Amino acid sequence: MEYKTDSLLVHLARAGDEDACEKLVKKYYSSIYQYCLLHINDPYEAEDLTQEVFTRFFSNLYRYKEYGKVKNYLYTIAGNTVKNYYKKKKDIPSEELLKSEYSSKNHVEELGVRLTIEQAVRKLPEEIRETAVLYFFQELKQREIAELLHIKLSLVKYRIGRAKELLMKELEVKNYDEI
Repeated sequence: MEYKTDSLLVHLARAGDEDACEKLVKKYYSSIYQYCLLHINDPYEAEDLTQEVFTRFFSNLYRYKEYGKVKNYLYTIAGNTVKNYYKKKKDIPSEELLKSEYSSKNHVEELGVRLTIEQAVRKLPEEIRETAVLYFFQELKQREIAELLHIKLSLVKYRIGRAKELLMKELEVKNYDEI
Protein backbone atom coordinates (compact mmCIF):
# COMPACT_ATOMS: atom_id res chain seq x y z
CA MET A 1 0.00 0.00 0.00
CA GLU A 2 2.82 2.39 0.91
CA TYR A 3 4.45 1.84 -2.48
CA LYS A 4 1.22 2.68 -4.33
CA THR A 5 0.66 5.79 -2.22
CA ASP A 6 4.23 7.00 -2.75
CA SER A 7 4.00 6.22 -6.46
CA LEU A 8 0.85 8.33 -6.73
CA LEU A 9 2.44 11.17 -4.76
CA VAL A 10 5.51 11.10 -7.02
CA HIS A 11 3.30 11.13 -10.10
CA LEU A 12 1.37 14.13 -8.75
CA ALA A 13 4.58 15.90 -7.68
CA ARG A 14 5.98 15.50 -11.18
CA ALA A 15 2.82 17.16 -12.46
CA GLY A 16 3.50 20.14 -10.17
CA ASP A 17 1.12 19.29 -7.31
CA GLU A 18 2.61 21.14 -4.32
CA ASP A 19 0.35 19.28 -1.88
CA ALA A 20 1.87 15.98 -3.04
CA CYS A 21 5.37 17.40 -2.54
CA GLU A 22 4.45 18.54 0.94
CA LYS A 23 3.04 15.10 1.83
CA LEU A 24 6.25 13.41 0.71
CA VAL A 25 8.34 15.81 2.78
CA LYS A 26 6.15 15.36 5.87
CA LYS A 27 6.27 11.59 5.49
CA TYR A 28 10.05 11.26 5.22
CA TYR A 29 11.55 14.43 6.71
CA SER A 30 12.04 13.04 10.20
CA SER A 31 13.74 9.85 9.01
CA ILE A 32 16.09 11.68 6.67
CA TYR A 33 16.88 14.28 9.35
CA GLN A 34 17.75 11.54 11.86
CA TYR A 35 19.93 9.84 9.27
CA CYS A 36 21.82 13.08 8.61
CA LEU A 37 22.09 13.84 12.33
CA LEU A 38 23.62 10.45 13.04
CA HIS A 39 26.26 11.08 10.41
CA ILE A 40 26.92 14.78 10.98
CA ASN A 41 26.18 15.09 14.71
CA ASP A 42 25.20 18.75 14.43
CA PRO A 43 21.46 19.47 14.54
CA TYR A 44 21.72 22.65 12.47
CA GLU A 45 23.93 21.12 9.81
CA ALA A 46 21.72 18.01 9.75
CA GLU A 47 18.69 20.22 9.14
CA ASP A 48 20.48 22.00 6.29
CA LEU A 49 21.52 18.69 4.77
CA THR A 50 17.99 17.31 5.11
CA GLN A 51 16.64 20.30 3.24
CA GLU A 52 19.32 19.80 0.61
CA VAL A 53 18.27 16.14 0.24
CA PHE A 54 14.68 17.14 -0.48
CA THR A 55 15.76 19.93 -2.81
CA ARG A 56 17.84 17.44 -4.79
CA PHE A 57 15.01 14.91 -4.73
CA PHE A 58 12.45 17.30 -6.18
CA SER A 59 14.82 18.91 -8.67
CA ASN A 60 15.72 15.46 -10.02
CA LEU A 61 12.29 13.89 -9.68
CA TYR A 62 12.16 13.28 -13.40
CA ARG A 63 15.12 10.86 -12.99
CA TYR A 64 13.45 8.80 -10.28
CA LYS A 65 12.59 5.32 -11.52
CA GLU A 66 9.46 4.07 -9.84
CA TYR A 67 10.64 0.49 -9.49
CA GLY A 68 12.08 1.24 -6.03
CA LYS A 69 10.77 2.82 -2.88
CA VAL A 70 10.87 6.58 -2.43
CA LYS A 71 12.36 6.08 1.03
CA ASN A 72 15.31 4.15 -0.41
CA TYR A 73 15.86 6.79 -3.07
CA LEU A 74 15.88 9.51 -0.40
CA TYR A 75 18.39 7.55 1.69
CA THR A 76 20.62 7.22 -1.37
CA ILE A 77 20.49 10.98 -1.89
CA ALA A 78 21.09 11.53 1.84
CA GLY A 79 24.13 9.22 1.79
CA ASN A 80 25.62 11.10 -1.13
CA THR A 81 24.83 14.45 0.49
CA VAL A 82 26.59 13.40 3.70
CA LYS A 83 29.62 12.19 1.73
CA ASN A 84 29.76 15.52 -0.10
CA TYR A 85 29.51 17.35 3.23
CA TYR A 86 32.59 15.56 4.54
CA LYS A 87 34.49 16.28 1.36
CA LYS A 88 33.87 19.99 1.89
CA LYS A 89 34.28 20.22 5.67
CA LYS A 90 36.16 18.54 8.45
CA ASP A 91 34.29 16.35 10.92
CA ILE A 92 32.63 18.36 13.69
CA PRO A 93 33.50 16.98 17.13
CA SER A 94 30.55 15.35 18.88
CA GLU A 95 31.30 17.30 22.06
CA GLU A 96 29.86 20.36 20.32
CA LEU A 97 26.37 18.98 20.95
CA LEU A 98 26.99 19.08 24.70
CA LYS A 99 27.57 22.85 24.43
CA SER A 100 24.20 23.35 22.76
CA GLU A 101 21.14 25.08 24.15
CA TYR A 102 20.01 21.97 26.03
CA SER A 103 20.63 22.35 29.72
CA SER A 104 18.52 19.89 31.71
CA LYS A 105 20.57 17.30 33.58
CA ASN A 106 18.49 14.38 32.24
CA HIS A 107 18.84 15.62 28.69
CA VAL A 108 22.59 16.02 29.05
CA GLU A 109 22.85 12.47 30.47
CA GLU A 110 20.69 11.06 27.66
CA LEU A 111 22.75 13.00 25.15
CA GLY A 112 25.94 11.61 26.70
CA VAL A 113 24.68 8.03 26.28
CA ARG A 114 23.60 8.77 22.73
CA LEU A 115 26.98 10.34 21.94
CA THR A 116 28.77 7.31 23.36
CA ILE A 117 26.77 5.01 21.11
CA GLU A 118 27.15 7.31 18.11
CA GLN A 119 30.91 7.55 18.68
CA ALA A 120 31.10 3.77 18.78
CA VAL A 121 29.12 3.57 15.53
CA ARG A 122 31.44 6.13 13.90
CA LYS A 123 34.41 3.86 14.63
CA LEU A 124 32.93 1.04 12.57
CA PRO A 125 34.36 0.47 9.08
CA GLU A 126 32.41 2.54 6.55
CA GLU A 127 30.41 -0.24 4.88
CA ILE A 128 29.48 -1.77 8.24
CA ARG A 129 28.69 1.66 9.69
CA GLU A 130 26.29 2.49 6.86
CA THR A 131 24.47 -0.82 7.30
CA ALA A 132 24.34 -0.36 11.10
CA VAL A 133 22.90 3.16 10.84
CA LEU A 134 20.20 2.03 8.44
CA TYR A 135 19.32 -1.01 10.53
CA PHE A 136 19.61 0.21 14.13
CA PHE A 137 18.80 3.90 13.84
CA GLN A 138 16.61 4.13 10.74
CA GLU A 139 14.97 0.76 11.47
CA LEU A 140 15.02 -0.38 7.86
CA LYS A 141 14.43 -4.05 7.18
CA GLN A 142 17.38 -6.12 6.04
CA ARG A 143 15.85 -6.61 2.60
CA GLU A 144 15.38 -2.82 2.24
CA ILE A 145 19.01 -2.26 3.18
CA ALA A 146 20.12 -4.81 0.59
CA GLU A 147 18.09 -3.02 -2.09
CA LEU A 148 19.28 0.41 -1.01
CA LEU A 149 22.96 -0.51 -0.92
CA HIS A 150 22.75 -2.83 -3.94
CA ILE A 151 24.20 -5.77 -2.05
CA LYS A 152 23.04 -9.30 -1.25
CA LEU A 153 20.82 -9.96 1.75
CA SER A 154 23.41 -12.37 3.15
CA LEU A 155 25.99 -9.55 3.16
CA VAL A 156 23.57 -7.28 5.02
CA LYS A 157 23.06 -9.98 7.64
CA TYR A 158 26.81 -10.44 7.98
CA ARG A 159 27.42 -6.69 8.35
CA ILE A 160 24.70 -6.35 11.00
CA GLY A 161 26.16 -9.26 12.94
CA ARG A 162 29.65 -7.81 12.64
CA ALA A 163 28.39 -4.38 13.71
CA LYS A 164 26.81 -5.94 16.82
CA GLU A 165 30.09 -7.67 17.69
CA LEU A 166 32.18 -4.55 17.21
CA LEU A 167 29.74 -2.27 19.03
CA MET A 168 29.49 -4.60 22.02
CA LYS A 169 33.26 -4.77 22.18
CA GLU A 170 33.63 -0.98 21.89
CA LEU A 171 30.92 -0.22 24.45
CA GLU A 172 32.33 -2.75 26.93
CA VAL A 173 35.74 -1.10 26.65
CA LYS A 174 34.15 2.27 27.37
CA ASN A 175 32.35 0.84 30.43
CA TYR A 176 35.63 -0.50 31.83
CA ASP A 177 37.28 2.88 31.31
CA GLU A 178 34.56 4.55 33.36
CA ILE A 179 35.06 2.21 36.38
